[in-house]
Amino acid sequence: MKYTVLTILIPLLIAATSLAESPRFRGPSGDGHFTATGLLSSWPEGGPPVAWIAEGIGEGFSSVSVAGERLFVTGMDEEGQGRLFILDLQGNKTGRIVYGPETPDAQAPGPRSTPTIDGDRAYLLSGLGVLYALDVSQQKGLWQVNILERFGGENITWSLAESPLLEGDTVICTPGGNDGVVVALNKMTGDTVWAMNDIRDRASYCSPVIITHNGHRILVTMTATQVLGMDPGTGKLLWHHEHRTEYDINAVSPVYGNGLLYCSSGYKSGGVALKLSDDGGAVTEAWTDKTLDCQHHGVVLVDGYIYGGAQRNSLVCLELATGEVMWDEKKISQADTVYADGMLYVYEGPRKGVVSLIKPSPEGLDIQGQLQVTAGTDKHWAHPTIAHGLLFIRHGDAVIAYDIRKK
Repeated sequence: MKYTVLTILIPLLIAATSLAESPRFRGPSGDGHFTATGLLSSWPEGGPPVAWIAEGIGEGFSSVSVAGERLFVTGMDEEGQGRLFILDLQGNKTGRIVYGPETPDAQAPGPRSTPTIDGDRAYLLSGLGVLYALDVSQQKGLWQVNILERFGGENITWSLAESPLLEGDTVICTPGGNDGVVVALNKMTGDTVWAMNDIRDRASYCSPVIITHNGHRILVTMTATQVLGMDPGTGKLLWHHEHRTEYDINAVSPVYGNGLLYCSSGYKSGGVALKLSDDGGAVTEAWTDKTLDCQHHGVVLVDGYIYGGAQRNSLVCLELATGEVMWDEKKISQADTVYADGMLYVYEGPRKGVVSLIKPSPEGLDIQGQLQVTAGTDKHWAHPTIAHGLLFIRHGDAVIAYDIRKK
């Protein structure tokens, strides 16, 4: 597959106010919040200008990670091999690492995992269950571990899709095996640091995150039937709460605010808010909701309100404290939802390919601009990334960068 870069604007002058990185899936904290500033609060007709388009990425659904002035994204070639591409801020390919086989799943072929960047190292999990540590400067592999084989797990129906979490000297992931449901490996060697198997459950597409509650750091994720809270240093299980859905799909990372942890899933199962005890060692159910049944598109919490795309084809706003539905708008359907500099960025899929800029408000849907993604291939499922004044949309074989800086 030929790799080409189409430069549409002159080389960008990056505004100092908007220099912000996203070295992992869904922003620096994994909660859908990006730290870039100096961004447009409304778009012109037709959307912001395209800065560049990089084609030849291959099949897959990885989002773009950004560390320093380097971009990272994965794709699968025609031989079924996964590749990590390294790009500069102008969309030029500066490196490529072929890391190993990827999932040939007919419905969604190629890698799902967004690379997590730590200096000159990239960590990613293939859909087939192999965790890779790659040296991006030397463009070579450092170590790899088949987490399904090591921890006695089986791959799930649509292949593993989580993005690894770095915590101190460890990389955390979810094999869902008899010998480890959630595990931590030494990030330098791949050796096992801890493996939590206090309960038995399979993995379920969810990327783990760490929240801070009353000074306590808690590792949270969702498995096939459970929401889990753990000590990130030891893997000790603090609590678990059953959350079942059809096909055992729990693919949305929980979000936290004001002592409440919100978890959502598709297929009409909806969401639940869990109230944490003062020390974070226990949870009780605060409320449930069936309106926001987010399948895999992610939700964000802004000023006490949750925004996210429902599988039932709407964009929803909930009040975190009460679960009250503030609005349920049919103009937006099945949308990846992220946030930066006071605005929501909502990317509709799987076939629509419209990105909307929305001012978050519990009063109602307030669209401040839209663009149509015209480059790329296959389903519109990869989550947007925002950094360096650019909005990065991965659509199959292409990465498209839109200039969203205030002029």
